[in-house]
Amino acid sequence: MKELPALQAYRLLEPGPIVLVSTYDNGKPNVLTMGFHMMIQHDPPLIGCVIGPWDHSYHALRKTGECVIAVPGLDLAETVVDVGNCSGADFDKFERFGLRTRPAEQVSAPLLADCLANIECVVIDDRLRDPYNLFILEAKRIWLNESRTERRTLHHRGDGTFTVDNGTLDLKHRMVKWRHLP
Repeated sequence: MKELPALQAYRLLEPGPIVLVSTYDNGKPNVLTMGFHMMIQHDPPLIGCVIGPWDHSYHALRKTGECVIAVPGLDLAETVVDVGNCSGADFDKFERFGLRTRPAEQVSAPLLADCLANIECVVIDDRLRDPYNLFILEAKRIWLNESRTERRTLHHRGDGTFTVDNGTLDLKHRMVKWRHLP
């Protein structure tokens, strides 16, 4: 077996798709690319995400306590990378990258119209914010864009490469212990 540095553990364990996170503060929306997130529990639906002071949206999330997590499809891959390589402090990312928005129902941050799904979230716990930049969010509403033909998502490998979904393995019949979950 070949040994890897322990600092590369995230490259093996990153479970979910790369996402875009929108915030809204002082009359301005912003968006960032995020790869460090995780589901924490089912009910209420809690999501952990790492957003630090190096991100322009960090201050908006701290101040407003709300955001939208949007799941982009493969067709937005270059935009996702470009959004993550610049700061909303310098310009309007929505305008620069042609990101279309729609108003959310429960939060002021906008939904991203071209993404596969949007999850309206509120911060319910930020006790781990200072030591780890970890926010615990509760999903309040979920919006699916069923008109999207590109359904594959991207999974960041930590080095500028991505794994792309290429199908679904259906083992629902074997999940006997967890059938009660929605």
